[in-house]
Amino acid sequence: MRNHRFVALAALLLLVDVMASRCSKAAPPPPAAAAAPAAPVLLGAMKPVVSVKELMYSMIDPVADNIFDAVWWDLTPKGTIAHAPKTDEDWDKVKTGAVSLAEGIYLLKVPRPFTPAGDVNNSTGPNPPELSPTEIKAKLDKDPVLWEAKIEGLRNVALEVLEIVKKKDAAALFEASEDLDVACENCHLEYWYPGDRKAVDEDKRQRARIEKGEIRESRGKRPRR
Repeated sequence: MRNHRFVALAALLLLVDVMASRCSKAAPPPPAAAAAPAAPVLLGAMKPVVSVKELMYSMIDPVADNIFDAVWWDLTPKGTIAHAPKTDEDWDKVKTGAVSLAEGIYLLKVPRPFTPAGDVNNSTGPNPPELSPTEIKAKLDKDPVLWEAKIEGLRNVALEVLEIVKKKDAAALFEASEDLDVACENCHLEYWYPGDRKAVDEDKRQRARIEKGEIRESRGKRPRR
């Protein structure tokens, strides 16, 4: 009997030791959250070839004309003639402008000189109409987020045009060309010729007043019977 009690007691002590060992172990850590996918990296360094001014003149402006020149009106002695994309070739030209603008405008994110060597813009003399390259760089360094926002604004219009090309909507394309004009002008008024902002704003007010007056006048006319 004494031996049986000894075996039972030993078994009980072993069970208690096992249970205590299990309870003393720390709970397993929760599964690690999936790491966010890394942003794609460039395959190589971006090395600019020309200044911002040259890039705009030789690349951005010409491809933007594919959009600006797509819809327009010709005032002739015989009346107003509307011009708009009609063929697939016409719309392909608009698409070429939109794709080139959407991709090309991101080249402004690559640090580069603002003007060619020796070119200080029209920034000398009393009340110079344009900012010098040094002044432009100072504005960008002070608020790089604004520079990024102007780039994104232009790119968004190009993406808008790409959607319009799919629908071949000439009326929407005309509206988009106005959006593009505003995006370009807003950037230029910030970094190129901010001294013109007052005159540009006044011109917009005058245009709005004339257009509003024309609408009011047309509403006031009664149709002939």
